[in-house]
Amino acid sequence: MNRITFAFLLGAGLATATLAAQAELTVEINQGAESGTPIAVVPFGGAPAGENLGAIVAADLARIGRFKVLPEAQLPERPASPEQIQFAAWKALGQDELVIGQVQQDQPGHYIAQFQLFDAVRGTQQLASSLPFAAPQARKTAHRIADLIYKQLTGDNGAFATRISYVTVSPGDSPQERRYSLQVADTDGFNPQNLIKSQEPLMSPAWSPDGQQIAYVSFESRKPVVYIQNLSSGERRKVSDLPGLNGAPAFSPDGSQLALTLSKDGNPDIYVMNLANGSLRRLTDHFAIDTEPSWSPDGRQIVFTSDRGGKPQLYLVPAPGGEPKRLTHEGDYNAHGVFSPDGKSLAMIHGGGGNYRIAVLDLGSLQLRVLTPGHLDESPSFAPNGSLILYASNSGGAARLSAVSIDGKVRQNLRIDSGEARQPAWSP
Repeated sequence: MNRITFAFLLGAGLATATLAAQAELTVEINQGAESGTPIAVVPFGGAPAGENLGAIVAADLARIGRFKVLPEAQLPERPASPEQIQFAAWKALGQDELVIGQVQQDQPGHYIAQFQLFDAVRGTQQLASSLPFAAPQARKTAHRIADLIYKQLTGDNGAFATRISYVTVSPGDSPQERRYSLQVADTDGFNPQNLIKSQEPLMSPAWSPDGQQIAYVSFESRKPVVYIQNLSSGERRKVSDLPGLNGAPAFSPDGSQLALTLSKDGNPDIYVMNLANGSLRRLTDHFAIDTEPSWSPDGRQIVFTSDRGGKPQLYLVPAPGGEPKRLTHEGDYNAHGVFSPDGKSLAMIHGGGGNYRIAVLDLGSLQLRVLTPGHLDESPSFAPNGSLILYASNSGGAARLSAVSIDGKVRQNLRIDSGEARQPAWSP
């Protein structure tokens, strides 16, 4: 199967490529910003057994690439309150920022995390907050603390307390023994949960705008069918089981509609479904393959992939309908376009010279920037604050999840302890 055919079938929900064994993800930073803001995070005392909130906060800030976190072994002291801080010691180590915190038990199984952020150079407090939580929410609370610190120091919202979804498969000794799984995990790879398991392929996960549902394609009935599943209840409903292809679902920004690829009328085209009553509206009508729809943040436009010009390129069409406009011209292959949260750019798969990498197109200037050095990178998905792009990469025949900063300066791998993973999607 050639690359063009594979990419179109993957986006439409027809690929059956071997993916990954189920396992917990771990984050490995393989390229960072050495010029990041120096910051020290002192371990928090009093946390529930087995949890170190300070270490989780430090790891979050380190992997975003905008901070240079002081290793715990190099901490000159471990203050738990402001009066215990010797700011001269932190200044001597070149630290600009300092975080201290404590966890206190409020009642059995319930805690309060208190933390403070200081300007270590001036010795002044910049932020202080208290967050109540139940013991099972310890890690999420640490991610929320990291989000608050990130917001204070950068002015941008953090994304540490969000989640990611991805597809894995246990290969087995034969195709009949493969076990596919759609999983959801924290952004640092912890707390993986199986949303659904199947002997047949599962693919194309897409989050609802409220983060409470995921649409996906399942082949459990030996044909592509689109489902929407509620994460809290586990309840799912079949939303598209028409003749032919049912694939590449994408929620509208208000959650009331679903764009998807259908071939019920012949060629694969883009349709929009009203989720309240199931009615369909055809958005494209062409003899080519139209697939991989993605909504603009304001809901006014949809970008999609089409080979109507001879090779896969990105096109933009008004969400109510109209004539598609070609967006990409640089390179022989541009596919799987997704809007940035601010709507000012598109991430995509950009192909040329036998390589398929993640690139970003500025929609104002139409300038294209390649962000990754990989050979087979695909499935880009923006973090909700636009700071990182999550994607699937393939190096040495091994598929894994990776992330790259929007400027390309910071890259990290999300590894699982065995096997591979693909088709990531970042929650709102």
